[in-house]
This record gives sequence, C-alpha cells and structure tokens, in this order.
Amino acid sequence: MSPEERFEDLVEEYTGRPGITPPGATGGFGRTALRSHGRIFAMFVRGQLVLKLPKTRVDELVEGGHGVRFDANKGTPMKEWLALSTGSELGWPDLAREAIEFVDGR
Repeated sequence: MSPEERFEDLVEEYTGRPGITPPGATGGFGRTALRSHGRIFAMFVRGQLVLKLPKTRVDELVEGGHGVRFDANKGTPMKEWLALSTGSELGWPDLAREAIEFVDGR
C-alpha cells in the first residue's frame, strides 16, 4: 500500500469521530492535516506522515530510525514534529492516537 493510500485510510478511520476535522476543511498551512479540536495532529507532507508528538517521543523515534524531525522548509527541524520514514513498520493509527492525546493535552 502506498503512503498516500495509508494516509487516506487514516483519514477514513478518524473522520467522523468527535472533535476530528478532516483535511480540506481549512486552507493555508495544514490544509492536508487531520485536526483534533482545531489542533493539527497528523498531516501528509511530501509523501510522508507527519505527526505532532512530545519532544521526548520524537527523540525516541528518531534515535530508533523511524523518521526525522519535520522541517517545514524553514531550515530548522521542529522539536515536536516527526516525519515518519516510509520504511518504518510502526502502525500509523497507533501513532495518530498518540498524537491526538498529545495535542488534546491528555
């Protein structure tokens, strides 16, 4: 399954849940993003799943070879954003759940 198809499955899985806004509901930055109560938790950028996670979790995933810190073309990687490697075997729904919990403050 391609990364695009995996993201579409993720969108399908989460769309319709309370507080979740699907991609395309807003314009500008984050127009390809899933949001929980208005806050971006996952988006699809340049062929990769990008997730908002605690810095310590991002550090752990980067050190484990599962991805890199996301850089929004500003030259500075973001501490709380992970661009998941397309080769990572981690489950996208599980990571998305972690991201929702983080942005919702749980």
